Amino acid sequence: MTLGTPENPLRVAIVGSGPSGFYAAEALFKSEHAVHVDMYEKLPVPFGLVRSGVAPDHPKIKNVTRIYDKIASNEGFRFLGNVTIGQDLTVEDLKSHYHAVLFASGASSDRRLNIPGEDLDRSYTATEFVAWYNGHPDYKDRVFDLSRENAVIIGQGNVAVDVCRILSKSVEELKATDIADHALEALAESKIKNIYMIGRRGPAQAAFTPQEAKELGELALTEVVIQPEDLELSAADEAELEMNPPKRKNVAMMRDLLAKSQAGEFADKPRKLHLMFFKSPVALEGENGSVERVILERNQLSGEAGAQKARGTGEKTALDSGIFFRSVGYRGVPMEGVPFREDWGVFHNEGGRIETGMYTAGWIKRGPSGIIGTNKPCSYDTVKALLADLSLLNCEIPSTEPLVEKLQSRQVRVVSYADWKKIDAAELAAGEAKGKSRSKFTSVEDMLAVLN
Repeated sequence: MTLGTPENPLRVAIVGSGPSGFYAAEALFKSEHAVHVDMYEKLPVPFGLVRSGVAPDHPKIKNVTRIYDKIASNEGFRFLGNVTIGQDLTVEDLKSHYHAVLFASGASSDRRLNIPGEDLDRSYTATEFVAWYNGHPDYKDRVFDLSRENAVIIGQGNVAVDVCRILSKSVEELKATDIADHALEALAESKIKNIYMIGRRGPAQAAFTPQEAKELGELALTEVVIQPEDLELSAADEAELEMNPPKRKNVAMMRDLLAKSQAGEFADKPRKLHLMFFKSPVALEGENGSVERVILERNQLSGEAGAQKARGTGEKTALDSGIFFRSVGYRGVPMEGVPFREDWGVFHNEGGRIETGMYTAGWIKRGPSGIIGTNKPCSYDTVKALLADLSLLNCEIPSTEPLVEKLQSRQVRVVSYADWKKIDAAELAAGEAKGKSRSKFTSVEDMLAVLN
């Protein structure tokens, strides 16, 4: 019987319910084949980093979930939430019940700086802070010491800017968003006055978007501080900007912020956000096991436009730091039964194909690059590779029900998409009662209680 017909539909398990997972499902449903997609998610709630990574003050970005709702409405789609692959079910379980398994599990860990003192108290990753203020159940009990005046963030991508912006904003600016209640309460007591966002290269290489740069000039409590000499560009920098209009816009935004600061437009604001360039941390220091200062080394850039490298000059300075965050890139984590590239932090693959019958998409395929929309072509390319293997795919037990029975025998409460919509409605109602866009449940137990 031909695979991909209504009598013999292609059965695909997608592991992960973030953007890359949903775009993979969309590509499968748009193919000429009859397809059944089961999407597995370790939390009872879908959407991955759209829910737990997008900043609470960026609600428009989260509107993309309407597209995912439409994909989930396909009659060939099934959501199995609250199921951890590698714990509740194995990869081998999936391989027995599906023609193909597609991993879209993202990159949930962080790259390290590998410097002395990195593991001192009050040294954190941006990932855990972002997940904490977004109400992710795995991070709700984290405690961040906001009692000192100086915060240092290493990195200048969008995540680093998000961390800076959340630390810089007033409670009034955040209280109507879907930020976690525990985070809002902690931020209300924050004593932070100086926020330093530090990059190893220059403004022409900063990885944040022009929109993120623009928002830094709109903070109610915070002045943006940039050293004028840091905005003096080299010939190589200028050549890079010619090749990259968004980066040119970034630099223009920063020059505009500098001009406004010099004109005194931000003079009465009690907090300062310092954008610092050409510096790398070489050590964290502090007494009693906690970070108190970061040692920075001045860098120089060398190389051709588009490939400039930062090299230390040996000139070092100390910067007081009451709390420290690294935001230098996400990293995938291994899963038993899936080949893993330790050097890159991704599943070993070529064009999304791990091996015949196993595929990958999103950050666990290519590394942490791009924005939400970048995952769509990435996932479509992976599905193209999967469909090219159609004649080679086999399924020993073409049914999901034995897996559901196994989960039930292990006391796993499988959450359907209809269940998720009940959780969604409860969060929206709770948020409305508090004057917020949404009040997220921050524990799996509370999510499941809605369904009892």
